Amino acid sequence: MTGSSNEPGPTLEAYFLPIRVYIEDTDAGGIVFHAKYLHYMERARTEWVRHCGVGLRSGLSENISYVVQKLAIHYVAPAYLDDELEVTADLVDAGRVWMEFDQAVTRKGDGRPLARATVRVACVALDSGRPRRLPEDLGQLLLQHLASKPTSQQHQE
Repeated sequence: MTGSSNEPGPTLEAYFLPIRVYIEDTDAGGIVFHAKYLHYMERARTEWVRHCGVGLRSGLSENISYVVQKLAIHYVAPAYLDDELEVTADLVDAGRVWMEFDQAVTRKGDGRPLARATVRVACVALDSGRPRRLPEDLGQLLLQHLASKPTSQQHQE
């Protein structure tokens, strides 16, 4: 993942979201429950989109929603109660109806990788659940970002 800023603006670099592990995130032994990593990654992707200036609430009024279509995750090491984590979301590919992110969860203090994932998010119509084209403003932002990456390859599905 490349460096980034969480300051508002048009930059679409990897987004870094700080997370603190709370008791609600852990099992009885103080270890983060595996599904919580998916919650952390969801938050980072959502903040990335918001950071890009795309309003998710307005999409709901336009019959637009987003669903995870494909997910591959590798758990590397556990996180524990009270750990400070950093969760990243980095757009790596996009099509007409989807966007794909590389994501990582690392421990802030020592930088140890805890989990890595590739997540494909599809745009769907709320009323039918069927795939639909990404909103034009978001689609343009994705293309702009991918064009600035040296190894980008856009797929048109």
